[in-house]
Amino acid sequence: MQRKIIYLINPISGTKGKSSLKELIARETSKRNIPFEILPTAIDGDYSPVKYKIETEQVTDVVICGGDGTVNQVVKGLASTNVQFGIIPMGSGNGLALAAGIPKASAKALEIVFTGKALLTDGFMVNEHFACMLCGLGFDAQVAHQFADQPKRGLGTYASLTTRHFFNAKPYPFRVNANKLEFSTEAFFLSVANSNQFGNNFTIAPQAVLSDGLLDVVIVKKIAKPLLLLTVMRQVLAGRIRRIENSMSSPVIYFQTSELFISNPAEAPIHIDGEPWECQRQLHIKVLPHYFKLIHAATV
Repeated sequence: MQRKIIYLINPISGTKGKSSLKELIARETSKRNIPFEILPTAIDGDYSPVKYKIETEQVTDVVICGGDGTVNQVVKGLASTNVQFGIIPMGSGNGLALAAGIPKASAKALEIVFTGKALLTDGFMVNEHFACMLCGLGFDAQVAHQFADQPKRGLGTYASLTTRHFFNAKPYPFRVNANKLEFSTEAFFLSVANSNQFGNNFTIAPQAVLSDGLLDVVIVKKIAKPLLLLTVMRQVLAGRIRRIENSMSSPVIYFQTSELFISNPAEAPIHIDGEPWECQRQLHIKVLPHYFKLIHAATV
């Protein structure tokens, strides 16, 4: 079947030049004789006009040029069309792209659009909100909320905010119900991941697989702050998944599940795919297995 591609470019993602990206896309796609169109992403998240174009013009691929938040919005709006999704990473973290083996360099990412393989990929729901790769409560969500208000985005800004908030981080109480077990804990952050990382190649859930029908839950409990990063490095990055009941004494609880409930009585801040979300005291999180087709690097 003849491919036909719509490229959606987020005009405010990251710091890369958009005009040079458009030139790269036009040159390389034309070279392969693939019909294409370049459109801006929808600021209001309404992709019904794009959905209509897909259905009436036999579009086969939608390539998202943006960060994880943009990927979230586009996939949420267009997954029902059964197109293949590609990513040209332009955000500050790009966690989903990196988990799929897509490099940050635009030319290399575009090459994967042409040569990669489309694989069915999981999503998940957080109450009524869709997530592609990550939902976090606590420390990392606090950073996401501050980052959203910055006039200048990019990795440098994100790193600066992370360092600043690390020394002021406080634990929050959570109650978790998963895998037929309920427990309470105080934690600096609680992450529910489909991707294996936060972004920027910082691994948070090393055993996470994008298409295994499972969510990886990482809870960094209340410990002395100087030990926090060392603990995460030693236990989470080592990739040790335990049964919940066998990790209660560990500073890091790491387990897999297809569904969980979280009580958040102290109203810890929340983010979904790096974008801040209004506080929720009760969360129901459930995997959506094989929800959309994502073009991965052929070697993944």
